[in-house]
Amino acid sequence: MSALDILLVILRIAFGAFVPLSFVAVLVWMERRGAAFFQDRAGPNRCNVLGFRAGGLIQNAADGIKLAFKEDIVPGHVKHKFYFILAPMLVFITALLCFAVIPFADVLILGDKHYIMQAIPMDIGILWFLAVVGFGVYGIILAGWSSHNKYGVLGGLRAAAQVISYEIPMGLALVSLLAVYGTVNLTEMAQFQGRLLFGFIPMWGFVLQPLGVIIFIVAAFAETNRTPFDLAEGESEIVAGYHVEYSSMKFALFFMGEYVAMFVSSALIVTLYFGSYQIPWFTTETLVTYARPVVIAIMIGLPVIGYFFAEWMKRNNRSHYYRENDPRQKETAVYVALLWSLVAILEVVLLVYLVFAHGGVADRILVALLQIGTFLFKTFLMCFVYVWVRWTLPRFRYDQLQKIGWEKLLPLALLNIFITSAIIVSFG
Repeated sequence: MSALDILLVILRIAFGAFVPLSFVAVLVWMERRGAAFFQDRAGPNRCNVLGFRAGGLIQNAADGIKLAFKEDIVPGHVKHKFYFILAPMLVFITALLCFAVIPFADVLILGDKHYIMQAIPMDIGILWFLAVVGFGVYGIILAGWSSHNKYGVLGGLRAAAQVISYEIPMGLALVSLLAVYGTVNLTEMAQFQGRLLFGFIPMWGFVLQPLGVIIFIVAAFAETNRTPFDLAEGESEIVAGYHVEYSSMKFALFFMGEYVAMFVSSALIVTLYFGSYQIPWFTTETLVTYARPVVIAIMIGLPVIGYFFAEWMKRNNRSHYYRENDPRQKETAVYVALLWSLVAILEVVLLVYLVFAHGGVADRILVALLQIGTFLFKTFLMCFVYVWVRWTLPRFRYDQLQKIGWEKLLPLALLNIFITSAIIVSFG
């Protein structure tokens, strides 16, 4: 292997591990700010370092420090301490491994070499996800059972029943999708969605499978134990369910595992149904061919986006009553200055690219970076849908949860397979 090969392998693995972990902080911030927005109240706005609150992100750092230094307790009544400690690690690691096969850009072609943009390039694709995601529930079941707590056991039992109920509709929704794509390879699925239907409609998964996308998203919510499917935790009924006896960093692993699973499921939904890294009407080769106009358009758009973002910060980062020499306005001025500095740096980098590096390898690297940004932006929006649903819908009763899985989603998934098969056979 050449030095470039080794470097790209390291970068892909680092991306596969670093991005989901980084999004934990982003998603915790989004959860808090989203909850405040939907409940018409102020979010985290007190925790600061030297007066800088970073829009509430400093609260995340405070929570991380608090959890790291809390006393790590293993209750005396826990009989199987090994499984008690293993459970949170299993939940976290399985959630992280699921992201390993999700493509975040098209195949990067440098000279005569092709580099698949996945942390672990594998042809089995979606089968890896289905195999690994099932192990996450083992962590939840082990946590509830090893806690030797009635609420923990109830939480583990609920999680097991819920996963069984919703993995079947999810798998059947994927059967219809695989019949359309004709492959289990996620990179090939993403490339398929770069085509156009009737010459102008992007062939994204949700266009080809409008019923399948609804079934899959509902099942994904249940698989991640997010409201309204968080019966495994159900604090109003079983205190906290499977993690009731956990504290310190073991609880933090459960907490982080939930958000990593939320990010990974969002990334998978985007990959399967919303075009992955594809930009509508712009295939990879089109972007490479017209790289210079694309860069010019980005250079024009950056100051516009920067202006509106700066105005948004000024409008939302101020006191509700008039204060002379308001410290929030001074804080905002620093953020605005940093924002425009970042815009200026990006403009200079893009200008250097236009003058000195345009063409060949540089174009393909630029397109890969643009596709990575597109993929992360779509995933970010899907994560917001998770937050939106959590703070909008109440938790289902347990009988309602099971009825939705077995009496609604399962028949709809079977119907979707029948309709999809009929269309494929008829129109080939």
